[in-house]
Amino acid sequence: MLGWFKKKFAKKEEPQIEEAVALQEEETAPVESTVTEPVALATKEEPKPTQKKEQEAKTETEPEPEQEQEPEQEQKKPRSMFKRLQERLTTRGTLIHRLDTLFLGKKTIDHELLDELEDILITADLGVATAMELLNSARDSVKRNELSDPMALKGVIRDKLLAFLQESDQPAELVLPESGPFVIMVVGVNGVGKTTSIGKIAAKFVNDGQSVLLVAGDTFRAAAIDQLKIWGDRVGVDVFSGKPQSDPSSVIFDGVAKGLAQNVDVIIIDTAGRLHTSANLMEELKKIKRVIGKNLATAPHEVMLVLDSTTGQNAVSQAKLFNEAVGITGLTLTKLDGTAKGGIVANICRELKIPVRFIGIGEQVDDLRDFDPNEFIEALFQKTETRG
Repeated sequence: MLGWFKKKFAKKEEPQIEEAVALQEEETAPVESTVTEPVALATKEEPKPTQKKEQEAKTETEPEPEQEQEPEQEQKKPRSMFKRLQERLTTRGTLIHRLDTLFLGKKTIDHELLDELEDILITADLGVATAMELLNSARDSVKRNELSDPMALKGVIRDKLLAFLQESDQPAELVLPESGPFVIMVVGVNGVGKTTSIGKIAAKFVNDGQSVLLVAGDTFRAAAIDQLKIWGDRVGVDVFSGKPQSDPSSVIFDGVAKGLAQNVDVIIIDTAGRLHTSANLMEELKKIKRVIGKNLATAPHEVMLVLDSTTGQNAVSQAKLFNEAVGITGLTLTKLDGTAKGGIVANICRELKIPVRFIGIGEQVDDLRDFDPNEFIEALFQKTETRG
């Protein structure tokens, strides 16, 4: 996700940087010639007491502990976030906790152990097909005499899970437009944390210096508009909205037009939560996508589906139907804390081949993390490995 706005922001800033460098090159020569001479005269005429004071002031300012501590603080921040991710993913009842419980004290890999492993994988929101592929990889390794220690099975599962995540991972920069605002259309069923995720994503863009416009396309619920406005105030961005019960396509069309007129960097469009099994509601979502494209031919550049990680296989069904309707290009998985079993991420990546952009691991703004397959797997496995 960071590549989205850093790449776009760099394009915008390069001409300004070049102009600034050119101005500096033009101005530096005469400025040095006029400034250095008076300074030299002044230093010769200054009395010794003032020189002593200056030297004392310099000695007081020579130690710079703050500058030395800054990089340490910057390093501590990602570590603390990584630790929080570990805490959310390795609680009791999750996939890895159950694997450790199974392997603890076992000395050999037998049929009974593999049967228990099969039960754990299937009930960990991995889905039957994904679970069986993991199990077959483990059995093949045992047959080839590559494994004898039960704990080594966890390494096989780890590598396979990482492969699933990497197969669906796609550079986010591929969806960036050549010019104009970056338009994100956010979809999902009711109650998955869609509006909250929009607010947190907007905060990420704002923190990286981008201008953002939120469009309240959920006109059926006045509370949804109010909630988005609260997030707009909190993040410091404008929110475009219409009257409650007005046509959502019309509101979204006007919102995109406003974003184009204001030359904002990012437009994030909220849509009404809808049942993925309702044909009429999904047809309306298709219409909204077409309407967005009338203002900007290439938009929406990202169609993001927000899923609740705790819903298990139902989340996979939602993703399939939304993808058929509007072509999902990215996923946000919310509530990926102790109540989720952990396997849902790998299952979705394997089944749908749609990249996961964000994972939500808490209520705070910075608890919506950019998804990185290697970091996710490392956090999922590291804590239990250090114990054993």
